[in-house]
Amino acid sequence: MELICEAPAKINLYLAIKGRRADGFHDLETRMVKITLADRLRLTRWDSGLTVACPQSNLPTGEDNLVYRAAKSFLAALGTGGGVEIVLEKRVPIAAGLGGGSSDAAAALRGLNTLYGLPFSSGQLADLARPLGADVPFFVDECDAAWATGIGDEIQAEAASFSGWIVLVNPGFAVSTKWVYENFRLTREGKPYILGRDFVHGHNLCLGSGNLPLYNDLEIVTIGRYPELGRLKDELLADGACGALMSGSGPTVFGLFENEAQAQQSLARFAKRFGRNVFLARPLSTQAKH
Repeated sequence: MELICEAPAKINLYLAIKGRRADGFHDLETRMVKITLADRLRLTRWDSGLTVACPQSNLPTGEDNLVYRAAKSFLAALGTGGGVEIVLEKRVPIAAGLGGGSSDAAAALRGLNTLYGLPFSSGQLADLARPLGADVPFFVDECDAAWATGIGDEIQAEAASFSGWIVLVNPGFAVSTKWVYENFRLTREGKPYILGRDFVHGHNLCLGSGNLPLYNDLEIVTIGRYPELGRLKDELLADGACGALMSGSGPTVFGLFENEAQAQQSLARFAKRFGRNVFLARPLSTQAKH
């Protein structure tokens, strides 16, 4: 038995850090939207064994690969034997703030669940997803968009709040999520209980319920280290985007366009500089699901 699964990327329309937890992680509030840019996984059911291949990629294929760990966790929970061969075709940039690795792991869990006759409920799949990473529960859920709290693993599904075109620009280098969070300052000016939040790096565009602005707390860290990302945001706005933001911990920045022609022109202009690291996407909710 063989199954093809899509693993969509995500963008964060809003991300605010609420505080640091005792376990070292951060509590946050974020609005995430799945988009049409996606990796692809081909799963083939075996009687036993587990292999992961990532052609045309330098990703590891063993325990250091999140897809491998997801499949291993699923098969262990299944407890009745069985195996799988997984071929991962990457399109989403790695360590880019788009959740590619988490989405790949979630696609592996959902695909295996289908191959093995749906032995686990959606809640049980979420329990398998949670130890793999904060974003994995979002991707394993059927929702197209969600408001997430906790470390990003407490999911409240909602409708996508934007239906236009999205131009994503990845500058071609990776950024460590761990480094960004470690360097985010929770205080400023000696006031220990005031978050170092500053809307200078955000935009006034408001999307969705609660009238939340398009905003990302982590920009102050990543753009502080890589100021060219701020310039990319300015260029997207100059191209006609109604809002521009860094996704997650970066370094990918995106522009939201209501006009397709402007989005296509911006895509072409950035592609001259960044080649295949520029993408045009839409919210997943605008596309019929397969």
